[in-house]
Amino acid sequence: MWKVFSYLKAYRVAIGVALFLTLTELGVELLQPLIMAKIIDDGILKSDLSVIKYWGAVMFGLALVAFAAGIANSFFSAHVSQNYGFDIRRRVFEKVQSFSFVNFNKFPASSLITRMTNDVTQLQNTVFMSLRIMLRAPLLLAGGVTMSLIVNWKLALVLVVLLPILLFFLKWVLQTAGSMFRDVQDRLDGVNRVMRENLMGMRLIKAFLRRDFEKNRFEQASSELKEKTVSSLRLIEVSIPVLLFVMNIGILFILWFGSRQVSMGSVEVGEVVAIVNYSFRISSVLTIISFIIMAFSRAKASAQRIGEVLDTEIDLVESPDTDSSLTINKGAVEFKNVSFHYPESDVPVLRNLSFSVKPGETLAILGSTGSGKTSLFQLVPRLYDVTEGEVLVDGKNVMNYPIEKLRKGIGVVPQEAVLFTGSITENIGWGKEDATSDEIISAAVDAQIHETVEKLPNQYDTRVGQRGVNLSGGQKQRLSIARALVRKPKILMLDDSTSALDLKTEGKLLKALRTYSCTTFIITQKISTAMEADHILLLDDGAVEAWGTHEELLNTSPLYVKIVQSQFGEEDFQHVKGFKQTSST
Repeated sequence: MWKVFSYLKAYRVAIGVALFLTLTELGVELLQPLIMAKIIDDGILKSDLSVIKYWGAVMFGLALVAFAAGIANSFFSAHVSQNYGFDIRRRVFEKVQSFSFVNFNKFPASSLITRMTNDVTQLQNTVFMSLRIMLRAPLLLAGGVTMSLIVNWKLALVLVVLLPILLFFLKWVLQTAGSMFRDVQDRLDGVNRVMRENLMGMRLIKAFLRRDFEKNRFEQASSELKEKTVSSLRLIEVSIPVLLFVMNIGILFILWFGSRQVSMGSVEVGEVVAIVNYSFRISSVLTIISFIIMAFSRAKASAQRIGEVLDTEIDLVESPDTDSSLTINKGAVEFKNVSFHYPESDVPVLRNLSFSVKPGETLAILGSTGSGKTSLFQLVPRLYDVTEGEVLVDGKNVMNYPIEKLRKGIGVVPQEAVLFTGSITENIGWGKEDATSDEIISAAVDAQIHETVEKLPNQYDTRVGQRGVNLSGGQKQRLSIARALVRKPKILMLDDSTSALDLKTEGKLLKALRTYSCTTFIITQKISTAMEADHILLLDDGAVEAWGTHEELLNTSPLYVKIVQSQFGEEDFQHVKGFKQTSST
């Protein structure tokens, strides 16, 4: 948790100025009861107007000083808190960007959003309150007791006895509220999760008429958040009357005992007024401390949650054998006895895979759902590391490549097309930071999306809605492909990325891909697509079932024959057998 607050070190000077201004305000506040006692004893009771005017002017001057110090303190406190919040939010975002898929599995997306927004805001507000109010409160508490002892130690003994009891009570409230507010933040994660799922799946919810079901699900999550929040706040709110009740009893005792001492002549009236004044200030401080406890409790929970993200150990890092000079030059890929299972599971996803693809060749990967096709893809750019064996690129183990240089040479088109809010130009150019307009248009032409873009009202300046909601599935897929092509990758990986394309468009796309000097991997369920490839890899339950060309697999793989028959039917099967479809078909 302390690591989270270590980012305040960069603002030591501003914090120091804010604390100095806080002490200035505090000094004025502690001097005021003494000046009031002086005015009462030496001015009012002795009917000396000059004393009243003099000390009244002093009080007014000190009030102006405190006013100026308060305004300046607010400025410096806001400066520190806002910059601190910015730094924490940026650091958390950078950390999340460095996460591997294993790390992402530990933190749901909704939880990460809450941590980068609500939790950071809690810390930000706490820092501001600390510099503006929180530090002033305990100092005023200690200063009030000290000044009371200086004025009259006998009357101040009441405060000396009561305060340790009240502070012990406040400590218990702080510890209890801390765990309760952590539960509140966890419940907030749950509400955000339901909201996120609903906003992303709104079309499906409407299509399946599940509005009432989702409404109830949201109400349940929101109800749990409300109950936890109410319980936490109830504890804080109950503590305030308890504190005031005990302090008021103490003040009554001071007045009773002070009146007796005044009548005996051992205490001045001004001294009683001063100590009562200090007691009221301490009472107000204790009330503020109740709110401080709430803020600190929430901040403590938020700091722990943010600390969990910052302290997460990235499990996928540069290998000790990394050669910084390595880059992908040709794009040859070889799998040598590769086995793989996900870190959170012992069930093998890939088993003893061995095959090789030469530079510029196209490999089609077929297999049933769960056969390991996407898992195979993730091993080449090191989104995951192999469990056994080696993945070689240009004859070098991918572990030896710097991760950044390895991935820069690879263009990936995921199974689900992911687009970002922005123009079409920005979405295609996202694949290459310094892409020119000509490169973007060229990639769009090869991805068979250029003509569609040209028909849009603003053409390449057309805004793409969140996740591409204003585009069809085929349009989103082709934009994703253009984004990968603009990189001019040496290895292009298409994860079932042509499923929404018709045969004619797909044929043109595959023909255009032949003009790129890259090795192409295509996960597909279409035999028509596989027939265009130089090699076909057929996976079954994570192992190589068959490898070869279309013609070779028709003669050697019963499973491949069965797949072809299921897609073309018995009548057309004989026409397909041994026939390599051309892109003009």
